Amino acid sequence: MPDFAAIKTRQRAAWSSGDYARIGSTLQIVGEQLAERLAMRPDARVLDVAAGNGNITLAMARRWCRVTSTDYCEGLLERGRQRAQAEGLEVEFQVADAEQLPFADGTFDAVVSTFGVMFAPDQAAAARELLRVCRSGGRIGLANWTPGSFIGDLFRTIGRHVAPPAGLQSPARWGDRDWLATQFGAQAAEISIATQTFDFRYRSPQHFVDFFRAFYGPVEKAFLALDANGQAALEADLLALIARFDVAVDGTMRVPGEYVEVVITRR
Repeated sequence: MPDFAAIKTRQRAAWSSGDYARIGSTLQIVGEQLAERLAMRPDARVLDVAAGNGNITLAMARRWCRVTSTDYCEGLLERGRQRAQAEGLEVEFQVADAEQLPFADGTFDAVVSTFGVMFAPDQAAAARELLRVCRSGGRIGLANWTPGSFIGDLFRTIGRHVAPPAGLQSPARWGDRDWLATQFGAQAAEISIATQTFDFRYRSPQHFVDFFRAFYGPVEKAFLALDANGQAALEADLLALIARFDVAVDGTMRVPGEYVEVVITRR
């Protein structure tokens, strides 16, 4: 079995480095779209798991839901707290591990996560926790990168240069329909999955690589683990990856990133 505790320590260090909020905020539209699809009533109790800088936290709070925003990185929660305060939104923030949520069974009307819980190392445990804390008839709403997406290939590219921990499964499994059915089907009255696209828009491919290297913890850590030649090779492979997906024709970068928008109704 993988050493999930050690992996989690390593992951927490990666997500706490750089400044993920600089990148996370560009994904805000994903949270808004998922919130619209969930269509929760005002005052619904909502838990955001692995909330990062709080994109869907804010989206649900803007719709008058009572949101508890959780992450295992206090620094990321602080960025979400700052955003909520700036908008005058009432949100409860709490440090919590997605694999061991400190809430009673059936506490929440909705449990949500955008590109967050999919990175929990013990994926089955995290899926069980989402189900456990969601009430019967409640909804679980997720946005997850797919295995064949740009981000799925980004992590495979990094993995060819810096090997992931032994036994760690790809986060992109959360974007696989069969895997979702296996994890959630037995306790779901309905699973609705829609394929969506988020466009990564940057000044140029090099701008994307430089920005992610500076602010996206997993990419920053990958570069730091390599010598100068290894860093140059990784950069070249990332630029080649972008070239495969890039649809911009004016020298900028516009890369469609496929993800699935998942709504699970709890049995």
